[in-house]
Amino acid sequence: MKTFEWTVLDTRVGPLLLAATEDGLVSVVFHAERSVQDRALGELSERLGAQAVAEGTKLLAEPVRQLDAYFAGKPIDFALPLDWSLSSGFNREVLRELASTVSYGTVVGYGDLASRVGQPGAAQAVGAAMGSNPLPVVVPCHRVVESGGKLGGFSGGLETKRQLLALEGVLPEPLF
Repeated sequence: MKTFEWTVLDTRVGPLLLAATEDGLVSVVFHAERSVQDRALGELSERLGAQAVAEGTKLLAEPVRQLDAYFAGKPIDFALPLDWSLSSGFNREVLRELASTVSYGTVVGYGDLASRVGQPGAAQAVGAAMGSNPLPVVVPCHRVVESGGKLGGFSGGLETKRQLLALEGVLPEPLF
């Protein structure tokens, strides 16, 4: 049976569960307290047709190193092998475009991203793709905002999106 490694990384936005297969980082899960970990690992096992192995370090060493640097405030555009098996079709196309063209400290509108993948007018579908992102932070869906300047949605919660954009210098740090 196939396997995947996992670990939990403590960050300034709370614990992140990271999972990787031999093909690359496959999942990043926000707010990974114990109950979330258990549910996420079960869902990953089912969706990947793979068994979770004890917390691993072989496949996750580089993702942990790069995420630690990111959360320490170092401008970093992630350079990691990614396993896209949890995303397909339009969603995968949009997420790949996002990962390869929207750099640290920048934002893009939902409509602009739709146009970049040849689907002008598909801003809502881009929003759905962001909501399905199995690799948040690394595939930076927090950098996608509404054209009027509002934050839009975020699977990790709007406060987490604000914190990530503040970390990158896009928004000011909260006063309190």
